Parts: sequence; C-alpha cells; structure tokens
Amino acid sequence: MHIDGVSDSAFSSVLDVFTQLLEDPEQRGAALCVQVAGETVMDLWGGVIDRHGEQLWQRDTLVNIFSSGKPVAAVLLLQLVAEGRLQLDVPLADYWPEFAAQGKQHITLRQVLSHQAGLPAVLEPLAAEALYDWSRMISAVQNTPPWWTPGSAHGYAPMTYGWLVGELIRRIEGCEPGEAIARRIAQPLQLELYLGLTDQQLPRVGDVMRMKAGVSDPTSVRLMQSMGHNPRGMTAKAFANPPSMMTSTNKLEWRRMQQPAANAHSTARGLAGFYTGLLQGQLLDGEMLREMLTEQSEGMDLTLLTHTRFGLGCMLEQADQLPASYALGARSFGHPGAGGTLGCADPEREVSVAFITNSLGASVLMDPRAQKINAMLKKCL
Repeated sequence: MHIDGVSDSAFSSVLDVFTQLLEDPEQRGAALCVQVAGETVMDLWGGVIDRHGEQLWQRDTLVNIFSSGKPVAAVLLLQLVAEGRLQLDVPLADYWPEFAAQGKQHITLRQVLSHQAGLPAVLEPLAAEALYDWSRMISAVQNTPPWWTPGSAHGYAPMTYGWLVGELIRRIEGCEPGEAIARRIAQPLQLELYLGLTDQQLPRVGDVMRMKAGVSDPTSVRLMQSMGHNPRGMTAKAFANPPSMMTSTNKLEWRRMQQPAANAHSTARGLAGFYTGLLQGQLLDGEMLREMLTEQSEGMDLTLLTHTRFGLGCMLEQADQLPASYALGARSFGHPGAGGTLGCADPEREVSVAFITNSLGASVLMDPRAQKINAMLKKCL
C-alpha cells in the first residue's frame, strides 16, 4: 500500500487512522491535510486514482470535492457584500431581474446561502444534457416557483445553489464563477483549488468510484427511500433533475463545467488552505466571518429529511446529531461533500482539515472516515 507525504510526530495516531482507512480493500485512494495556526502538520496522500489500480495518488492529484466547494463560492459573494457590491437582505431580483418570475421577487442572498429560499430543486423535468447548458439551467431556475414560502423553513439545495450563486457572480463580477474564484481566492492564497479544469489539469484528476460495501446510515436510507417512493417529489428532483447529476462526475464535460455547488476539484492541501485563509483573515474580515458563522437556519431539513444547521454557505456543528457532527469542536464549520470528502475548521483550535477521497461512501452528511480522523486529531491537539 502506497502512502506518501509528511506528518508531524505529534499526530502519529492520526496517521495510523489514515493508514487503516487505506488498508480497507474498498478504499481506492485519499489525501489528508491538517494545518494548525497556519502551519501544515500533516500532508498525506495514498492509494490509487484509477479504476484499474495502476496509477498511484500523487502530491498534486485533484479530486472532485462535490459540495465541499459550496463555502468557497459563499466566501466570494461575502467579499462582494463587504465591498458594497451586493447586499445580503436585498432581493436577488434587484441584481437579476428575470429571477423575480414565479413569486421569487422577495428572495434574498441570505436566504439562498442558508437554504431558506425554497429552491432546492428545479420543477420542470429536464433532459440529461441540460446539466451542461448554463442558460438552459438558469431558465429552468427562473421558471421554478418556491417549493415553500421563502424564509419560513429550510431545505438543502444540492445543485440549484450553484446556479443561483453562480449566476449572481456572473452578473456582478462579469466573468464565469471559476474565473472569479481563481482571481479572488485560489491564486492569492496559491491554492490548488479549481472550478472548471483546463486541459493541463485534467490528467491529474482521480476517477471517483462508489464503495460497494458502504454501510448506509439511517439518514441516507431515509433519503433514498423517499426518492424511490416519490420520484417526482422535491427531494428526488433536488438530486436527480436533470438525471445526469447522479452519474456525471467522471465525465469530461463535468470536469470542465463551472458549477459552484458540486464540481470544484482540489487537493487536500488546497481545501485546507482555504479554511486557513479564512481563519487568518486573508479572505474575509472578522466581522464578515462572524456573519458567515452565525446560525441562519436550524431544524428539520425539508430536502435531506434530517436535522441540519447552516450559517451562510457553510454547515455548522451539531454535536448532538452524530451524522452531522465534525467531531472536532463546538464551533466547527465547513461542508461535507458527496461520498466522503470533508473540508472544515475549528476556530477555537485554529485548525483546518481537509480529507478528500475518490472512494464514495453512502453517507449523506459527515462520512465516518473523516469523523474518525477528526476525533483522533482532537485528542492530539
């Protein structure tokens, strides 16, 4: 088994956990980066990146981090708020007039970032190829009425979040969301974190594969049952309209696309560095970071059918809800990604953690692999 990288001896028990994960025959590859007070104490990678087990995971291997990229787009929008170019509580339609259709004229950026906008899914059934047609998806979002009264409840928006925030970025910044993220976040901090890959970056990407023996938690079982029982319902449409959402991660079109809800690609170092930049005030000032980390929505999630808690574009710690806990600290924040990726930070300990993998587990919220790493890390800090 191949493991490479560097690890401070004070965190040898975390290295042991990471090593044990890679010994699982279902686990193809993974990377882990831990930074404390701006210093990298662990930067590890191991396993393979392809289906045939022939290509070893390298220092610069990139993996689709799915929803773990959501906070990156949120931070960019909060930078625009800090600059006075956007406002959290002004209707989105002030910046995007066509958005007001179908009763959406009062929806605000705050509601979008905290999943209270009532737009977790597109209503009209769409063909698979619509996923890669930005104008087609924006039209579908514009033509969708809220699924509930905006602000009265919350429901996670797995994919529509990306078209909502991405179109806003396009209209305010005058460029594609991936270009804006590169210019404002990734390049200043020298992060290997990309939204929309170039021809030069594509050969470095690891193929994502589902783990056959993944144990489903009650949350994921409930979610899958709901989607199966009501394929035309809101939850099913949130994850599978267009149907290509569920099957595209290894496709060239997906890797080139700039959809800030789900298709950012990163190294573990790049994702951990994003959180370190946040904690150290390089991306947002203290006041705006506090705004981001203030609870905006909490309770039963109408999409995920479980208890969730959100700030602005990030998921907040729920210590009493094991599937939703970072297992790191009471003030932890960040975002899980489909199948196991996790980027998070604990401001109290000044620690940033990123675990990325190409082996998709069955968990909907926090993956047990990442939780085991964080639980051991907490003991070492």
